[in-house]
Amino acid sequence: MKLWQIQSDINKTIEQFTIGQDQVMDLELAYYDVIGSMAHAKMLLEIGILQPAEHIKLHKGLVNILNDVLAGNFVIKEGVEDVHSQVELILTDTLDQVGKKIHSGRSRNDQVLLDLKLYMRDQIHEIVRLVEPLFNQLISLSNRYQHVLLPGYTHFQVAMPSSFGLWFGAYAESLSDDLRFLKAAFYMINRNPLGSAAGYGSSFPLKRQITTDLLGFDSMNFNVVYAQMGRGKAEKSLAMAMVHFADTLGRMAYDICLYMSQNFSFLSFPDEYTTGSSIMPHKKNPDVFEIIRARCNKIKCQVNDINLVTSNLPSGYHRDMQLLKQGLFDSIESLKECLYMTSFMLEKVVINENILDEKKYDLIFSVELVNELVLQGKSFRDAYLEVGKLIKEGRYKPDKNINHTHEGSIGQLCNNQIEEYMSDTINFFMSKFADIESSVDQLIKNT
Repeated sequence: MKLWQIQSDINKTIEQFTIGQDQVMDLELAYYDVIGSMAHAKMLLEIGILQPAEHIKLHKGLVNILNDVLAGNFVIKEGVEDVHSQVELILTDTLDQVGKKIHSGRSRNDQVLLDLKLYMRDQIHEIVRLVEPLFNQLISLSNRYQHVLLPGYTHFQVAMPSSFGLWFGAYAESLSDDLRFLKAAFYMINRNPLGSAAGYGSSFPLKRQITTDLLGFDSMNFNVVYAQMGRGKAEKSLAMAMVHFADTLGRMAYDICLYMSQNFSFLSFPDEYTTGSSIMPHKKNPDVFEIIRARCNKIKCQVNDINLVTSNLPSGYHRDMQLLKQGLFDSIESLKECLYMTSFMLEKVVINENILDEKKYDLIFSVELVNELVLQGKSFRDAYLEVGKLIKEGRYKPDKNINHTHEGSIGQLCNNQIEEYMSDTINFFMSKFADIESSVDQLIKNT
């Protein structure tokens, strides 16, 4: 079944090429297509396109389809083009003329826009659910290992004393900023495109605020042309937010791969969390973090993929947009898996608490001596030159008792402030998601 078909059949080769993988990927959108249809049906009741008895039948039919979706029994049959077609086919097969009314005042164009926004909104919820425990884990590790020192590097050269408290805490704060980018994407995504139809509105007296409220959106995309132009833009906003998470996770993964190597030996994991070599029996490879690093780089590519597909397109709907689904869906799943696996691995991380006992790190404390001389009254430049001379002449003796007390340093991590900063964003999301869940629950129950 094709919602656009009137008489002649389409060539099978053309059909297969244009449908592509939609029948598979649209199964991800089935739940959202059904609840979108529930909201649309209720709005049609309000404007008189549906009679109360017709609406009751349609809603019950949609509830039955939803139950099949939730039970994993919903399928898009062979010859049916997409999820929108399958839902309408079921309604018309079971409800006849009443089912045929469901498409009044909408197009597949605004249906897919709506489905994707509802899908992305839920995916943001899942990402937040995975970020929060990872953040809490990093803060806990930061507090636990606050004073366990490790070398800090600049230009890949040993530079100054750092600590595992700083290192874990840095990635915790990075996640809190990443979540702010996700918040910005949420604002753009949580706007209702339904009612824009094919991109130019409808002569039906639609009441778009009704579907906006029923589906828990913050607002609608007001201009119907812009609602269609938002296809690609919404996906890109989420892809951009995911880039920041990918950057955080990828960088941490790179650090861990270095820190696990024998040349560093800063941290380790149990043998069962590593892999081995087919010929070298001593190898304990950081495969999980290498895969996370690679996946994060692929996630970053998604923005460019969207840019290239959408570049130089005029306004209005174009089939090019169909190609955005698979890459975006895959990137979302990959990010969620990377968040989960990072947290899973860190549960078993083993920290080397005596790294700076090795003589090769003695010079890392030279800045501490420079600063101490300055505090005793010398100018910084004279103190710098004096310590440099001691090093050159082999007379330098490190004092490994460091005293970093300012905000954000080893002695004062500011983890409480970082937690408050993160909490503000988490609370925002939790409030929004609670409102959305309440709206959708009421819609399904038809209250």
